[in-house]
Amino acid sequence: MTVVEVDAVYTKHFTTQAVLIAPGQTTNVLVQATQSPNRYFMAARPFMDAPLTVDNKTATAILQYKGIPNTVIPILPKLPPPNDTAFALSYNAKLRSLNSPQFPANVPLKVDRHLFYTIGLGINPCPSCLNGTRLTASLNNITFIMPQIGLLQAHYFNTKGVFRLDFPDNPPSPFNYTGVPLTANLGTTLGTRLSKIVYNSTVQLVLQDTNLLTVESHPFHLHGYNFFVVGTGIGNFDPKKDPAKFNLVDPPERNTVGVPTGGWSAIRFKADNPGVWFMHCHLELHTSWGLKTAFVVENGVGPDQSILPPPKDLPPC
Repeated sequence: MTVVEVDAVYTKHFTTQAVLIAPGQTTNVLVQATQSPNRYFMAARPFMDAPLTVDNKTATAILQYKGIPNTVIPILPKLPPPNDTAFALSYNAKLRSLNSPQFPANVPLKVDRHLFYTIGLGINPCPSCLNGTRLTASLNNITFIMPQIGLLQAHYFNTKGVFRLDFPDNPPSPFNYTGVPLTANLGTTLGTRLSKIVYNSTVQLVLQDTNLLTVESHPFHLHGYNFFVVGTGIGNFDPKKDPAKFNLVDPPERNTVGVPTGGWSAIRFKADNPGVWFMHCHLELHTSWGLKTAFVVENGVGPDQSILPPPKDLPPC
């Protein structure tokens, strides 16, 4: 089985017996029928290297060679252990852009804006909830609250009071992000706070998993953009040492990045698509708990670098 495409961008070919896909990601593969004619199971099961309970059932399909009767019992492949972090990291390390004249990897080398977002779970008071508390999720300790008016609509019409443009570039209080799990002082700040990005500037965002309640892998999706995954690692991101190990030649170009359990991922992109663009965890429960934010990318110069007006027949909410 050869991986040939990840999300919407071609990658260098490599052969593998197993494919790792985070929620919201897609991967195209070529399957070569080079085995002895038989019936074979294709199997899939969850990968979870965090101390959390998951439904560990295995889903199967059958690849059957022509001329083999249906009575033959299929052969089940040997899957990696469900908590095999080493396999997950090694698989992701093999993903490389083609970086060819036809499909160049235009990785931003100069960074205009450095962002560092911590991912955490929290517990907030809730008088109407069981036990008087509610689980939340946050970026930089901010639990996102959805407004009653669309963010793009409020931005385009300059409607006041819908959101604030003061999302912090860094966490409010640095700590040992991936040490012993923290179970005290887990309250988060609630708000509809966005980050404003200058048009055509280059952004580097490091997403850091934390030990608030527990460490866990998070698949993060950014609307409106593809980005380059220039680095990933286990433990706390070191801004002095880790950037020297970034792949700035042929990193994979994606729209969803898996932040490893107890680790970090770094992405880069050029903000050349004006508008308001959500970034959120692709685990639906975490998104509903507030694990999301949005970027307001400013207009450039002229209509070709500006948000299109809404259509005249756009129905009101």
